[in-house]
Amino acid sequence: MSAASARSSGPVPRSRWLALGVIATSLLMIVLDGSIVTVAMPAIQSDLGFTPAGLSWVVNAYLIAFGSLLLLAGRLGDLIGRKRMFLAGTAVFTVASLLAGIATTPAVLIAARFLQGIGSAMAAAVSLGILVTLFTEPKERAKAIAVFSFTGAAGASIGQVLGGILTDALDWHWIFFINLPIGVAALALAVPVLPADRGLGLKAGADAIGALLVTAGLMTGIYTVVKVEEYGWTAAHTLGFGALAAVLLAGFFVRQATARSPLMPLRVLRSRSVVGANLVQMLMVAALFSFQILVALYMQKVLGYGAAKTGLAMLPAAAVIGTVSLGVSARLNARFGERNVLLTGLVLLVGVLGLLARVPVHASYVTDLLPVMLLAAGFGLALPALTTLGMSGAKEEDAGLASGLFNTTQQIGMALGVAVLSTLAASTTKSSLAAGAAPAQALTDGYHLAFAVGTGLLLAAFAVAFTVLRRPKAPADDTATGPANSSAPVHAAL
Repeated sequence: MSAASARSSGPVPRSRWLALGVIATSLLMIVLDGSIVTVAMPAIQSDLGFTPAGLSWVVNAYLIAFGSLLLLAGRLGDLIGRKRMFLAGTAVFTVASLLAGIATTPAVLIAARFLQGIGSAMAAAVSLGILVTLFTEPKERAKAIAVFSFTGAAGASIGQVLGGILTDALDWHWIFFINLPIGVAALALAVPVLPADRGLGLKAGADAIGALLVTAGLMTGIYTVVKVEEYGWTAAHTLGFGALAAVLLAGFFVRQATARSPLMPLRVLRSRSVVGANLVQMLMVAALFSFQILVALYMQKVLGYGAAKTGLAMLPAAAVIGTVSLGVSARLNARFGERNVLLTGLVLLVGVLGLLARVPVHASYVTDLLPVMLLAAGFGLALPALTTLGMSGAKEEDAGLASGLFNTTQQIGMALGVAVLSTLAASTTKSSLAAGAAPAQALTDGYHLAFAVGTGLLLAAFAVAFTVLRRPKAPADDTATGPANSSAPVHAAL
């Protein structure tokens, strides 16, 4: 089937924006679920009797399923239809949320969280693919990506606030029940407003061996990373499973180079924009774990904030990210080009972690933390620009694959950030305590090192963006529009 025959029958212009609303709603539900759970972990442990080691699987089960299936789900969306994949994923996630909400044993909750990860991967993997095929005009696409990016960036902060409120006012079950009306509404609207697409057909990429290799490889790799804090980097467990993951993923790439109908055509990796944007995202997300998670831990464990107060303290970051993402990012991308806007955003984010690396034990929110929250505007600049660059190098028939790849590197970056930065913070805190430091000072020492390493990761991301990423050239007949054409249709960049 040709690319032209695989294209969706586009809806009327107004329906495109309704479709964007559906995609953003589904993304918000997924992002909320990722952050809302962390706030309720103590209550879940107390109610269901989790052991400390078992409790980590409430998060790990979700991360392993989500991160390992994104690439496969994205490609399957190209083959069987992105709308079908999105609807199925949203339905699976909604049902899994109900099962998690009624769970009465640790085993049931962990199984429900794994199922949530599967549903999240199915829906999230094709979301960007649907978006870039709906919005092919550069300025409209820039606005749509700004909405998409804001939803992902602000959802984590909103989840922390909502998680604290629901857990304190009701109980932890409601952090999952809240997904039910959102999921049902998203499904009801998605059926009429998302464009119907037939897909390329399974014969265009039904590589069962490749699917098995990439899923097993990613699942093993993410499992290895999330268990590093428990076993250590040089333990036999880490080295053994890490080597197995590397062998499986290497086998996948060999298979894709030789398969008649590869699951992931390697042509998608020939684009500097795709490769560069995914590498920058992995480094940036790994670094920003220290902002999204460790700042919250610092507020609670060092400053003594409660869950709800911590969420409220993070709200200025969500507000400024939203203002920049929705208000000015599209215009700045059109005026200066995505690469320049991305570089500016990364500079601001370096400032965020640089300031946090010096935050004192007895910090004042107004003078020590509020400036950090305001500098988070850099995320509102960087993410929309990075998303556009990451999708601009993929052909239209590979949009779902490129979307799945972009989401996969995001999850890998998050897992690496958790493993590296949390391990460094914990080991430094332990050393400070052994040297006689007070608990609050020891914790702050650990966070300082994590923030400093995160700063280094952002500097590496800046170097990659500066040297690898290039703005796609505008078509000759559109040169009058200048940098606005940097968001050219996905099929025009190769």
